[in-house]
Amino acid sequence: MNDMALTFPPELLKRQAVIYVRQSTQSQVMTNLESQRRKYDLVEMARGFGFAGIDVIDDGLGVSASGCHVRPGFERLVAMLCSRSVGAVFCLEVSRLARNGRDWHHMLELCGLVEARVVDHDGVYDPRHPNDRLLLGMKGSISEFELGVLRTRMVEAARAKARRGELRYTPPIG
Repeated sequence: MNDMALTFPPELLKRQAVIYVRQSTQSQVMTNLESQRRKYDLVEMARGFGFAGIDVIDDGLGVSASGCHVRPGFERLVAMLCSRSVGAVFCLEVSRLARNGRDWHHMLELCGLVEARVVDHDGVYDPRHPNDRLLLGMKGSISEFELGVLRTRMVEAARAKARRGELRYTPPIG
């Protein structure tokens, strides 16, 4: 058994590792191929930790996590957590699992209840432990704040272009 496997108790390694791959827009899916590759590379990371059963959830490709859209991938992740079949959830950045606090904290609560770990490039987190829960909560809050800042910048930039008469966009088909 390698040293990385010592991070997970044997009973968790018997469960599934879930790789959660999400990109918000179809444009990101088409143009951010390196990001997709890095996410799919998490399968090797999960194997390195000692997981044999690995499930890649990529139903969220091109679906925003803003809360306005049905997210079958996230719903599937929640269902798997509820069934206690998940030992760890792998992602590039834990803050990208959910883009609103309600979904984020719900998922963390479920992970804690079933003892599943949350893994990103920074480390392995156990949501049952207060320090890990605090760090995960801060990462989620920072992500939510960051999204708000980005949205405000985009809206203000579009308004400035409109005031100058330079705003151009393609109307929806139909």
